Amino acid sequence: MNLLRLTGEHLLIVVVAVSIAIAAGVPLGTFAHRRRGAGGIALRITDAVQTIPSLAMFGFLIPLPFIGGIGARPAIVALVLYSLLPIVRSTLVGLQRVDPHVREAATAMGMTGRQLLMQIELPLATPAIVAGIRIAVVTAIGVATIAAAVGGGGLGTLIFRGVAMVDTRLILSGALPAALLALGADVVLTQVERHFARKRGEA
Repeated sequence: MNLLRLTGEHLLIVVVAVSIAIAAGVPLGTFAHRRRGAGGIALRITDAVQTIPSLAMFGFLIPLPFIGGIGARPAIVALVLYSLLPIVRSTLVGLQRVDPHVREAATAMGMTGRQLLMQIELPLATPAIVAGIRIAVVTAIGVATIAAAVGGGGLGTLIFRGVAMVDTRLILSGALPAALLALGADVVLTQVERHFARKRGEA
């Protein structure tokens, strides 16, 4: 029962964090595509965040008001920051790969910039965006194990407890479910990515 509860906590942290990252990352990737100068700065910032070691990131967040402290909140904030880069980059790459002739045809039909984005560009970029989300989810599942260091719960609780007690079985009881969650997410989202790729090919 304890394992199920911790797995549920782990999944909740990851789902909330990646959902926020998607809500922020797709518009940011779109902005980076439309505004190359300012978008490039945003990309460099997300790149820089990715270079910060995860344990250090959690440590930096603890003293911060509102977004820091102890518990699930700093864990979610950290995972959002780590999840942004693959989602932003995949959105940017997906939009860059849209055939210019398709854009020209849509513009000739009288589509506004917003209509072009929502009805043509983003649907065609969906396979690339899903690929970025897949990377973000798999990464977040692994990084979320560190959340236990700041009281965030999840499967990392078992791993840290096992390390403290030098108990290999306890470590594996947290590490193996986390690995299985990552593998399962990768398989499912790979299929989703292929589904959208097939739909794009049929369009």
